[in-house]
Amino acid sequence: MSWSELERFVADVEADPALQRALKHCRSRKELILAGRRLGYRITRLDLERAWQEDQLEQAQRDQAAR
Repeated sequence: MSWSELERFVADVEADPALQRALKHCRSRKELILAGRRLGYRITRLDLERAWQEDQLEQAQRDQAAR
């Protein structure tokens, strides 16, 4: 499943400064996906879109709760 791959990718990048440096040059979602695939992660554009949407929803819920 590519969603679990995205979760693993994020966890690995957060924990590994070398991976952070390797991805620092990415300027678009496409570049990030390609870099992730070159590093052996099976992530997709849909995974990134879903993660972004979930983040936006969580942010809206936090904003609502803060009011």
